[in-house]
Amino acid sequence: MRKVAIALSKGGVGKSTTAVNLAAALAQRQRRILLIDMDTQGQLARMLNIAPTHTVADVVSGEAPLKDAIIEARPGVDLLAGGRGLAGLKRAIDRKEFGGEQTLSEALAALDARYDYVIVDTAPGWDVLTVNALFFVEEVLTPVALEVLALQGLQEFMRSLAAIRRYHPRLTLRYILPTFFDRRVRKSDEILQQLRQHFPAQLCHPIRYNVRLSEAPGYGQTIFEYAVTSTGAEDYRLLAERVLNDEHTQTNA
Repeated sequence: MRKVAIALSKGGVGKSTTAVNLAAALAQRQRRILLIDMDTQGQLARMLNIAPTHTVADVVSGEAPLKDAIIEARPGVDLLAGGRGLAGLKRAIDRKEFGGEQTLSEALAALDARYDYVIVDTAPGWDVLTVNALFFVEEVLTPVALEVLALQGLQEFMRSLAAIRRYHPRLTLRYILPTFFDRRVRKSDEILQQLRQHFPAQLCHPIRYNVRLSEAPGYGQTIFEYAVTSTGAEDYRLLAERVLNDEHTQTNA
């Protein structure tokens, strides 16, 4: 079972879009996926048109068993939803004198091994929920919007990641995913080349700017349900292929 966090401190880079559509693309390849939403906004449930009864906060607090909180969102894709309850969980973790960073890992220790992938969507910023998510997973996929200061934001995130790796050495920045790529914008291509120069091993095929990707969540659909022939669908299929190709070659950076 591979555990992957979709993470970057900066918002608006396509983390939730990537979590949902990568999960859908992997499910199309007969993999079993669990999506976990660690954002107080609870966007994944809305993007998938799901009304959860329980959330990850309820599981961690002991108010609901894991099996009751997990919802089948799509064939092959289950969801453990986020939401406002995570704000209370943040406060509870902050009050812990020791081991707060392991709170999520301890709560999900009995996670069913029937999943091939657990994909954790994190909130913008850097807080105890993001730290918990990173201690829980072993791989990080970082979406980077191809805009000015993109490299600066990535470098700042990598410094924070390095601090986690001192205590969780198995954690690796496995994938860097360029998003909002638009060949009509010269700066977009320039930033992509910079990423290729600095991160040749981690860099994935970019997600091209595609209005269908921004429209799909409004209809509670994945890109494969909303616009299966779009460039957005094609790009997320390519991302899934990249991830699948690494199933038997996992290494720690």
